[in-house]
Amino acid sequence: MRSSSLSVLALSLVLPAVSVPAFAQTETTLDPVILSGGLTPMRAADYGRAFSVVTAEEIEKRGITTVQDALRALPGVSVNGTGREMGQVRIRGGEGDHTLVLIDGVPAAGGSREYMFAGLETNNIERIEVLRGPQAAFFGSNASSGVINIITRKAERNGYGGQIELGNGHNASAYTQVRGQNGGLRLSFGELKDNGHDLSGSNGEKDGMSRQWAQLSGDWQATERLSFSMLARWADEVHENDPEPGTGTNLTNILSDDPDSGSFRQEHALSFAARYGRTDERVVHHLSVANVISKSRWYLNNVPDRAETRSLKYRAEIGLDGSVASAGHVLNLLAERQLENFIGAYQPLTKRQQSSFAAEYRGNLADNLSLQFGLRHDLNTVYDDFTSWNAAISYQINDQIRLHASAGRARVLPTWSELYTVTSNFVGNPNLKPEINNSIDLGVEFSTADGRGLVDVTLFKERLKNEIYGVWNGTSSSPVNRVEDSDRQGVEVSGRWAMNQQLSFGANYTWLDAKEWDGSPEIRRPKHELGLNATWVSQDDRLTLNGNLRLVSGNWDKAWLSIGTVTAKMPTYAVVNVAASYKLRDNLTLTGRVNNLFDKDYADAWDYKSPERNIWVGVKADF
Repeated sequence: MRSSSLSVLALSLVLPAVSVPAFAQTETTLDPVILSGGLTPMRAADYGRAFSVVTAEEIEKRGITTVQDALRALPGVSVNGTGREMGQVRIRGGEGDHTLVLIDGVPAAGGSREYMFAGLETNNIERIEVLRGPQAAFFGSNASSGVINIITRKAERNGYGGQIELGNGHNASAYTQVRGQNGGLRLSFGELKDNGHDLSGSNGEKDGMSRQWAQLSGDWQATERLSFSMLARWADEVHENDPEPGTGTNLTNILSDDPDSGSFRQEHALSFAARYGRTDERVVHHLSVANVISKSRWYLNNVPDRAETRSLKYRAEIGLDGSVASAGHVLNLLAERQLENFIGAYQPLTKRQQSSFAAEYRGNLADNLSLQFGLRHDLNTVYDDFTSWNAAISYQINDQIRLHASAGRARVLPTWSELYTVTSNFVGNPNLKPEINNSIDLGVEFSTADGRGLVDVTLFKERLKNEIYGVWNGTSSSPVNRVEDSDRQGVEVSGRWAMNQQLSFGANYTWLDAKEWDGSPEIRRPKHELGLNATWVSQDDRLTLNGNLRLVSGNWDKAWLSIGTVTAKMPTYAVVNVAASYKLRDNLTLTGRVNNLFDKDYADAWDYKSPERNIWVGVKADF
């Protein structure tokens, strides 16, 4: 077994020389942050709900190449799964399909499917916003635990560039962009190839993955009042894995090495949007249409699962006491039509349709007090009508202290597999009811007088009704709704401090108490997650060093052995990653990183072995 008992001690030696993501220079001024936190963007200072933002600068300094790695150890967020291709993200202890993932405001997965992050790259990402707590009033079904909105880069100038990184595989991308007086166009594409490692730990073949992707985005200011935008996205993934046959005798021989086990995935998304009106007017209109398709199949399946979502959405911004840009009171209205369909290897074509109507009020009642309230009513062809809501308040007590609080209600529709899939060991249940989540949180944000430091502490409590769980009858499993409620509560802490223009530190911590109806712990929901990081930048701004540690404790998981199902507590682990970059020129940068610096043997699910220490070096150019 690879050991890392010195990880925490070693980090104390690493931190003075390395650093945390992009807090040193950009964050010291605490510039206003604009969030996609409602039906239209809003200032972070007026936002009453809990959130985190990961910027492109932070991603580059930490040497992060995938979105799931960027999300690890954020407050309230847990990333785990059975191998890289099954990277699940849970917010506040909810299920993976309780988090809605958006890319530029469009669902990342079709058919309300849970989005598996796998190799989703960061090369083309401008920022990642994580909104915690129920968001269905603004974003619709499945935004029960929270929303992850991934915002990609757009054309800002004429130019081209790219980057390549070599290590246990390769990661390469390129882009070209043009910007004229009335619009811009950007084309990006790339490939990530990770040779992987043996998930089973039995000295078998490596279980790797590859992802090819391309994206085209553009915008055009047709007239003074009318503008258009578009986005086309494509990705193709191949994943190798090892099966869990249920014949293991203990918690260290669960998996079976199998060179013929794996899966394929494809993503297709196309969206168009139009905007009519200027921000100095009282009313601005938005119209958008989108089509998202997700395909997947196992190696042995000839027929892929195909999930699709088609949507048509109209939004109106109305300044109640002035123009949209200057109004202290704003009303946003939404009308949306959405069609989902799914066909799979184990189920026939099924469809469901939903019409939604929503309203959002935002008001600055004083210079230091902001309110936000949203209401949404869904008319679904399969399920009963449902009304979701969200209310939030932000109160700036003084220059250093801000209070924020929110409450909300949301529902999650059953997945297509839970409803209709029939196999030899699984039988779907078409009578399942949607899950309903009720949540409340209260937080306080402290900032230093000089603006160099910030700490936020948020307490939350959530209650899930109609929880869907599996029942084994001896030959097959079938999902049913639980009669009893499932409770989750916890504390989220985040902080950053810029010691000076060169050295900065950051920390995130989550304490989570997620339990089943009978008091037993929910699996794959760590009780403690801690992230520490530090970033050092040379005076000439050429050399950047970064180090971060992730500590996970109190994680439980379930294993299917020959003797039956066993639930046990997993070992605590700490993982250290380091990264560096050096600017040869303003537009040419050398990069390097070491993942799992101390070659720690760890896992987030029983017997799914962790990647060994791996080293990557690369170069990035922009012209």
